Amino acid sequence: MTTASNVTPLSLLDVLIAGIVAGWIAMVVFEWRRRQGRAWKTAWRIAVRTSVWTSALYLFFLASWGFNYRRVRLVDRLAFDAARVDADAVRALASTAVAQLNTLHAPAHATGWPEPGVVDPALASTFAVAQRDLGAARPAVPARPKRTLLDAYFRRAVVDGMTDPFFLETFVNSTVLPMERPFVVAHEWAHLAGYNDEGEANFVSWLACIRGDAPRQYSGWLAIHSEASALLGRRDRQAVAEQLAAGPRDDLRAIADRILRNRSVRVSQAGWQAYNQYLKANRVEAGAASYSEVIRLILGTRLGMANVKE
Repeated sequence: MTTASNVTPLSLLDVLIAGIVAGWIAMVVFEWRRRQGRAWKTAWRIAVRTSVWTSALYLFFLASWGFNYRRVRLVDRLAFDAARVDADAVRALASTAVAQLNTLHAPAHATGWPEPGVVDPALASTFAVAQRDLGAARPAVPARPKRTLLDAYFRRAVVDGMTDPFFLETFVNSTVLPMERPFVVAHEWAHLAGYNDEGEANFVSWLACIRGDAPRQYSGWLAIHSEASALLGRRDRQAVAEQLAAGPRDDLRAIADRILRNRSVRVSQAGWQAYNQYLKANRVEAGAASYSEVIRLILGTRLGMANVKE
């Protein structure tokens, strides 16, 4: 499906949404004209048809992507040691992320990042390696990052990316900065590979980025720095932040600025509350908080720790 949707830069999900809305309106008009004078029967028939269409769309969702929520979690598939995950380990990881950012900033910015809207071959290569390390016999096909009509919502809700569950496309918020893009794209590719849990997708994305060159590594460590710092107390977080060099600090400030500039508090809160309930309804017990599961996977699995030690 991804191979087919990669043929066009057009968002097939946008076409699907437009088709469903137009079809539903046409159906309402047809039923209303057909049963003039019998409003309650018309309303009933419209409700029944809407229910049937919704059920068919849900079955399409399950068949194309939704059943991935029934996959065995990585903590159950990998050799996970919960004893390795404690406050000291999180602080050490945050400090490691800072050291990596300070080292990688100059070469990453000197090399630059690929243009949006194209599949990054370097990232695609390391993404395949990461999948094989996690036991995939046949790595998922990377999707070309696309724009969507939902972009206005993405900006206001602070959603950096999305995976189209029907045509298996990857969408990226148009305001995402170049240094953020590799991690965001690889995160969405991880969803295409069947990792529906947000923390697991972050882990796969980090593994893919960390195996790449300076720009990809830098993007991966930017994300991990943010996730690890969010788990620290105020004093520890401030101590870690003070270790940042001017370059990474400016990049983190630019990311925060673009979020504040575009965010709508009401839209963001409503969107994330709805997504939190959606995740919990699909067996992701932590809901939206599952994004930070990446820290537990990095610290608690040998696959993650091996890369941190490098």
